[in-house]
Amino acid sequence: MRRLWLLLLLVVLPALATAAPARAADDLTISSAPRQAEPGAVFLMEVASLEPPLRVVARVFGREVAFYPDANGQRWRGLIGVDLERRPGEYVLTVEAIRQGASALTATHRLRVTDKQFPTRRVRVATQFVNPPASALERIERESEKLRALFDNVTARRWHEPFLKPVDDRPTSNFGSRSIFNGQPRTPHAGIDFMSREGTPVRSPNAGQIVLAEDLFFTGHTVIVDHGLGLYSLFAHLSRIDVEPGQTVEPQTVLGLVGATGRASGPHLHWAVRLSGARVDPISLIAALEIPGTTNTDQR
Repeated sequence: MRRLWLLLLLVVLPALATAAPARAADDLTISSAPRQAEPGAVFLMEVASLEPPLRVVARVFGREVAFYPDANGQRWRGLIGVDLERRPGEYVLTVEAIRQGASALTATHRLRVTDKQFPTRRVRVATQFVNPPASALERIERESEKLRALFDNVTARRWHEPFLKPVDDRPTSNFGSRSIFNGQPRTPHAGIDFMSREGTPVRSPNAGQIVLAEDLFFTGHTVIVDHGLGLYSLFAHLSRIDVEPGQTVEPQTVLGLVGATGRASGPHLHWAVRLSGARVDPISLIAALEIPGTTNTDQR
């Protein structure tokens, strides 16, 4: 039987270390992989094969991550995300290459998630957004269930490299912050904020399809873009929405305008990213797919 070798390359943020080559199986070699990753991180995994597989998937954190091929099917790539509340510890990452007329090739790698201490932010907002009235509870639950269903749906890939910032302003570094609203602890901040002026156009960071464009209790006027392969962008607190569900958008398509609707203390843009269910840092997503020489990750 002809020996098949796969080369698995992992591109991570500069702060992440790489492991030495290690043989995982006779027909599958993991030549580079991270020793550790932080909560909120995104990294790009690439698989190269002498014999192009029909499909490549990775499984980690209880989720399946779909890969996509290049033009000739020789290389496959996939994005892996670590949820902002993923507990520290060692996790098994499994890669599987499905071949036609032959058994699948698999390999495993142990990934250590390190502890990360996020800062605390204290915000004053309208009382109804901290202790919602009974009349709003049903709406809140209905909207939460709708978002969960959306983020669980995996569609065909629409995005391409790189990802861009939705506004020209520099983002804050408040991803993962432990939020205290009016003195009461709430869920961590699962996105980043841009302190843009009200009325600033918000542009799609990549190609995709609009799957939600409506007013939600907590996030106000909200737009969600499905980029495909389990990757979603959510834009919150808009003053105006300029797209509608089902609409296809390209990079830089205007989605709406910056505002202060919903649970907001003032005008700003909130951008959150979900990747295979994981709440990840949008800046980490931009960095994972950044073209050398660009400045999309500039936060200064």
